[in-house]
Amino acid sequence: MPLIVKVLDILSGKRAIILNKADALSLGIELHDRVKVVHENKTSTALVEITEDPKLVPNGQIGFYKEIATEMGALNGETTEISVAKIPSSVIYIRKKLKGKVLSTEEITSIVQDAVALNLSELETVAFLLAQEFYGMNMDEIEALTKGMLKTGKILELPGRVVDKHSIGGVPGNKVSLLIVPIIASTGLYIPKTSSRAITSPSGTTDTMSVLANVQFSIDEFKTMVMKVGGAIVWGGSLNLAPADDIFIRVEQPLKIDPRSQMLASIMSKKAAEGISYLVLDLPTGKGAKVETMEQANSLATDFIELGRRLGITVKCGITYGGQPIGRAVGPALEAIEALKALEHPDEASKSLVGKSTALAGLLLEITGYARRGEGAGVAMDILKSGKAEKKFREIIDAQGGDPQIKPEEIQVGKYTYQFTTETDGYVTLVDNDIIKNIARAAGAPIEKGSGIVIHAKQGYKVEKGQVLMEIYAERSTKLQEAIAICNNIRPIVVENMLLSTVPEY
Repeated sequence: MPLIVKVLDILSGKRAIILNKADALSLGIELHDRVKVVHENKTSTALVEITEDPKLVPNGQIGFYKEIATEMGALNGETTEISVAKIPSSVIYIRKKLKGKVLSTEEITSIVQDAVALNLSELETVAFLLAQEFYGMNMDEIEALTKGMLKTGKILELPGRVVDKHSIGGVPGNKVSLLIVPIIASTGLYIPKTSSRAITSPSGTTDTMSVLANVQFSIDEFKTMVMKVGGAIVWGGSLNLAPADDIFIRVEQPLKIDPRSQMLASIMSKKAAEGISYLVLDLPTGKGAKVETMEQANSLATDFIELGRRLGITVKCGITYGGQPIGRAVGPALEAIEALKALEHPDEASKSLVGKSTALAGLLLEITGYARRGEGAGVAMDILKSGKAEKKFREIIDAQGGDPQIKPEEIQVGKYTYQFTTETDGYVTLVDNDIIKNIARAAGAPIEKGSGIVIHAKQGYKVEKGQVLMEIYAERSTKLQEAIAICNNIRPIVVENMLLSTVPEY
C-alpha cells in the first residue's frame, strides 16, 4: 500500500513507524506488528504504532520517527510502500530460551544482531533478559553473548600494555576510579577507562568525572587522549564500543534486574572492546551490595576469570568490603571534591577510599609485572603520596577539556542543606547502602550534580547525642524536603547503645 511520508521530529530509540488507525485496519495490521518498508531502493523492517489522532498522522500518511527516516533517506511528502513482514528468527530463539533451553552461538548472535538493528520490540528484548534471569546461561552461552555483543561495535587499538579496572557496582560513593586511573597512568601503562552513567546509584564514575571535565568523545578523540596522557575517564555511550550493551541496559533499568549472565557479558564485551589485556574487577561484598556473601563473590569471580580466559584477557578479582559507602561523599560534585582532596592530601583522606583505591591499583600493577606479588598496594600508595597521581589526574582533566588548576573548594554543591543528628549516645551499628542511595537520589543526584550526602559517622564510630551523622545537599528546596522525608521515615544510619529495649515498656 503506497503512503505519503510524514517525518516526525522525535527520536524513539527504536525502528518504528506510526499508522493512522483507519489505514492499519484496512491493511489488517495491528499494534506492534512488523512491516516491510520500501522507499525508493531501500528496504527495512519496522514495528507498527497506531494513532487515532489525524493531526499526528492523517489517513493515507505514514509517520517516520527520525531513526528510520534517516536510515531510509525519506523526506516529507515522498511516497513509500509497506507490507506485512515475517517475524525474525531471533524471536523464535527468545521463546526457546523462555522454556529454559540452551541456545547455540548462532541463535544468540542472531538475537544480539536484531537487538542492535532495532528489529526487536522492547517487549521481546525484555523477554530475553527475563529468560536469563529465570534460567541463566552456561559459560558457552555467555561466551557467545559476549562475543556477539563485542562484534556490534568498534574496537579500540592501543600500543603497549593496556589495562582497566571495573566494579560491578552497588555501593554508593565508589569514586575509586578517579584515584586508580591516574595512579596507573603515571606508570606508563595505558588505562582507557570507560563507564556508563548512573542507573540506580546517586553517581557513576562518569557522572563524577563530568563535574571536572568533558566525558563525551569520539573513539578517535578517546584514543588520542589516552596515548597523550596515559589514561582517560569517559562515557562509553558515545564510543560505539559494544553498543548492544547500551540497548540491554536501557531495558534493564526500569525493571531493576541484572541477570548474572548479562552482567558478565556486558562488562566483558565493553572491556574487550577497549582492547585491554589485563583487568582488575572489584566485587563489593556485604549487606546491601549486589553480592552479599563471600561464597557468591568467589563464584562470580570464577566466572569472570574463565570468561576472561576465553577472550584473551587476564582477569584478577578483588573482593572488597561493600557493607557501607566508600569514603564519606555520595553524589557527583561531592564525590569529585572528595576524590580531588584525596589526591592532594592522601594522609588526610578517608581510609576506605584511599585503602580500596591503592589495593585495586596494586593488583593491576602486580598482574602486569610492574610490582612484585604482595607489593602492589605499597607501590600504588607511594605513587599517590608522591603527588604523581595528582599531577597525572590534572593532566587527564586538561586533556578532557576541564580546568587542570581547579581546587576542591571551587566545585559548586547544592545550597540547600539538612543535618541528620543522633538522638542518643552510642555506636554506629549500620549505614544502610540502599537508604543512603534513595536519599541521595531524592535530593537530586545524579541529575543535579551538586546534590548528595556527606556521611560524618560510619560503622563503629562512637557518637554523642546531638552529633551530626550525615548532611544532605540539594540544589532545590523541594528536592531537599523529599530527601528529608525519607531520612525521617527510615533511619539511614543506626546508632545503638547497650540498652536496646525494655520489657515491658512501662
